[in-house]
Amino acid sequence: MEAIKRDQLIPGRRALLRVAAVLGAVGLTRLLTAGEAHTPERPATASPPTGSPAPGPQAAALPGRPSSYRLSPMTEFQPPEYRPARLPVRRAPLLELPDLGRSMVLTFDDGPDPRYTPGILKTLREHDVRAMFFVCGEMANGRRDLLREMADDGHIVGNHSWSHPELPKLRPGRIRAEMERTSEVIEQTLGRPPLWFRAPYGSWNRHTFEIGADLGMEPLAWTVDTLDWKSPGTGKIVRRVIDGAAPGVVVLSHDAGGDRSQSVAALRDYLPGLLREGYGITVPRP
Repeated sequence: MEAIKRDQLIPGRRALLRVAAVLGAVGLTRLLTAGEAHTPERPATASPPTGSPAPGPQAAALPGRPSSYRLSPMTEFQPPEYRPARLPVRRAPLLELPDLGRSMVLTFDDGPDPRYTPGILKTLREHDVRAMFFVCGEMANGRRDLLREMADDGHIVGNHSWSHPELPKLRPGRIRAEMERTSEVIEQTLGRPPLWFRAPYGSWNRHTFEIGADLGMEPLAWTVDTLDWKSPGTGKIVRRVIDGAAPGVVVLSHDAGGDRSQSVAALRDYLPGLLREGYGITVPRP
């Protein structure tokens, strides 16, 4: 009798097991599907140190202390041109950008400055061209409206350190602080980190390349130096740009750091001339 009962229970037990297996498979499929739809991937980067303070102006304002700037933002929410933080470490900066065809790149350092940057932006807008602005964090921090104007016009906003020191004279920790704090201001303002870095005075060392690559930035120097920081006169600035014009050339000018009225006036002169000569004025893309 007990054998008969066991035989009657076995088919029922098997049926229950089959139902449970089907329900489990359905649940697992839904879980996996949800994971694919909602779980963003992160680039492979080192985890930040435990106990780091949350990002924000208070952390960035600490003198001599690197900020807790995020090195691996979630890629799902980045714009199409976002480049992951892990880059090869270069041994020298890029001096020109030859893959742009018959185009040149205009760059402006040290700003933004409300006395001169708006005039440069106005001229670039009138001719519908794009440029690169390598900003100093201490200048940009209180002038974020100018950063937004640059980005809204399609210009590239790059990192030029926080306080414009000669970086190779600093300890690696201070170099990182200078670069991180400026990247933090740019990302907080524009919603994405900078992809390009220029060392103040064009002074590079191994640490600047390593830290820049770790922060996801390519190092860019220049081909033509206008020497506008010496205030040589508008005519000399124009002549240096015109004489140095060639495909892939990167031109260095300034929109802050002193009286830059000659730089503003020179741009109004040489930019139409370059366009008449058939040069495109553009910016690099990742």
